[in-house]
Amino acid sequence: MTTRDIMIPAWIDGELTPVEKLAAHRRGLRHLAVSVFVICGDDILIQQRALGKYHTPRLWANTCCTHPDWGEPALACATRRLNEELGITGLNLHHRGQVEYRAEVGGGLIEHELVDVFVATAPADLPLDPNPAEVMSTRWISVDALLGEIAETPARFTPWLRIYLAEHRETILGSGT
Repeated sequence: MTTRDIMIPAWIDGELTPVEKLAAHRRGLRHLAVSVFVICGDDILIQQRALGKYHTPRLWANTCCTHPDWGEPALACATRRLNEELGITGLNLHHRGQVEYRAEVGGGLIEHELVDVFVATAPADLPLDPNPAEVMSTRWISVDALLGEIAETPARFTPWLRIYLAEHRETILGSGT
């Protein structure tokens, strides 16, 4: 299945409709998405997007971000993509609500997403098996260090990660961050 074949839930004329993923981004349609933040102590697992990604390659993002397939529940999508992207299984995902953002992601593409956000607490020895088609690299970083890096070099990070931390940090990570 190619990127063009994936049908994601997007709104057209106020109705949730299956739309090809790339078409939704080209048209800037509001669509459903899922984001996961895996946390260990004070650190967040972030990933560097693979070079082959059709937008924002090489940029650092939260642990996992994706779109549910048409008809797929958000929790099932988050669980599936954690495994497909990073080889992570067995974590307890906690829904932290929905956030919405709109951002240009390059190449004339727009992410206008209504995002179900999930957070999971991981053990220090969490095994990772990144899929090289999805992920170039991973690392654990404290929220404070991540905020500092974003302030110094924002272009190294995806627009949505910058928005999440600037506008939705308390919703996603709680008031302790």
